[in-house]
Order: sequence, then C-alpha cells, then structure tokens
Amino acid sequence: MIAPKPSKAESRSAARRLAKEAALKLARERGETSSLRLPNEGLSTPLIVRATIAKIHELSPQLHGDYLDVGAGNGELIDAVMREFSVRVRACDYRHDLMTIENVEVDVVDLDGGRLPYEDASLDLVTCTEVIEHLEHWRAVLREFSRILRSDGILVISTPNVLSLRSRLRYLFFGFFNLFGPILLEEERHHSTHGHINPVSYFYLAHALSKAGFSRLSVSVDKLQRRSWISLALLWLPIRLFSEVCLYKERHRYRTLDGRNEPVVREMTTIDLLLGRTIIVGCRKP
Repeated sequence: MIAPKPSKAESRSAARRLAKEAALKLARERGETSSLRLPNEGLSTPLIVRATIAKIHELSPQLHGDYLDVGAGNGELIDAVMREFSVRVRACDYRHDLMTIENVEVDVVDLDGGRLPYEDASLDLVTCTEVIEHLEHWRAVLREFSRILRSDGILVISTPNVLSLRSRLRYLFFGFFNLFGPILLEEERHHSTHGHINPVSYFYLAHALSKAGFSRLSVSVDKLQRRSWISLALLWLPIRLFSEVCLYKERHRYRTLDGRNEPVVREMTTIDLLLGRTIIVGCRKP
C-alpha cells in the first residue's frame, strides 16, 4: 500500500522541525544554553506566537508593508507573520546566528544601547515578544519603536504577566514574581528566564506606551492557568472588595485616577489578567 503524500502544511511543519533540531544540535555543540535554543527554557511559545498573530489581526486585519521583529530569535514568529500577512521582513537580536529561516538577515542590536539602526517612520509593524523583561531601559526602547513606526503603524509586545494570581501569591510568599527570581551576577543567558531583570506589569507598560505616543491599547493573554482557578474562587470576593476600596481612595483622596487611566487600573483585576500567563499588548501609532 502506497503511503499518502504529505500535505504542504505537513511538509512545512516537518521542515521547520528539522531546522529547529539542527539549530539545537549546533547550540549543544557550542555549549550554549540560550533559551532560544533549549525548549525547557523557552521564550516565544506557540501560544504566544498565536496570540501575537491574533492581536495583529485585531488591530489591522489587512496589514501589509515593512515589518521588524525585535528579539527575533530563531524566527518562529516571523514565519507565522509571513504566512498571515504580506510583509517585507527585517529582524534584529543580540546575535545573528540564531535565525533558522533562510534569506532573513538579522541586524545585531544592543537594545539598551540607545538609537535603533532604522530610519524614522520606516515600518508598518513592529513585534517584540518576551524581550522587555530582559532590558534595563525598556521605556526608551518603546520610544524608539514609536520613532521608527509610520503613522497608523502597529506595535505588539508580550511579557510575563506579573499580575496573575499565581505570580502575586509567589511574590507574597517568596518575594519574586512568577518567571523571575534570584540572578547570579555572572549570568550570561540574556534571553532565558535567568535573564529576566525587569518585571513590567500591564499598567506600567500601558503607561509607557501612552507616554511614547501610542493609542488604542488592548491587552489579551496567551493562556489561562488552570491551576489558579481554585485560588481565584477563594480570593475573588476579597480581591474585588479590596480593589474597590483602593479605587475609591485613589480617586477621591489621592486624586490619581481619571478617565484615561482608571480603565487600565480596572483591567488589572479582570479574569484574564488574574489567570493569564503572558500578556500580549497591541497598540497603534496615530
């Protein structure tokens, strides 16, 4: 009996798998421990990639033009974007030899080093997944994204959700958010969870994006953490009551809330942000 011929999608999937296996073998031969190569330290998981694609569709269903992936790694997100949208691809990372997609050149960039090597208003889409938590000067990088995007351009960012209930409880009892922890002074795995140096909550990310000139912010998550449902059932009422008390004080006593930032503060105690593992934030440059 003749085996059925694999479909194009199956062939592409097999090719990507072989490319990743080859990259992993090369990394091991070099003695590397980069999370871009080792699955158990993974960065942009398939769920994060899928949520990023969904966010781009939400903000610009017919997107086309010039696209930059910041922290491109092995190119998994680039591959997914190219399948969904008609884009001309550029990529940057802290090194160039992680990319496994042919014909995609990677610009070696120090994101903490100041100005990015791209012209003003030269891009229609910028993605930056699982990167800002590794940066010292992440707010300055957001301003750079605003500079290089064209008017009506799209930015999509992801970062660990430090506001999840699981993360809040870990911080309460251990002093570190989920996916953050003690860091060795000689640590060099910049792109693994060992290199997470800046926990960025949704409010401060939204604040920084707004200050950088972005608008139409929206947040989603890659997955809901099922192990947190029991904790949520026990803590939901206290969370809601305490939040309302704090909101009242902030609004009337401290006068730190207005019509622009209160919706963002209220989103911090929604089901998605209490249970989500990773936040995906999309916005548009006016």
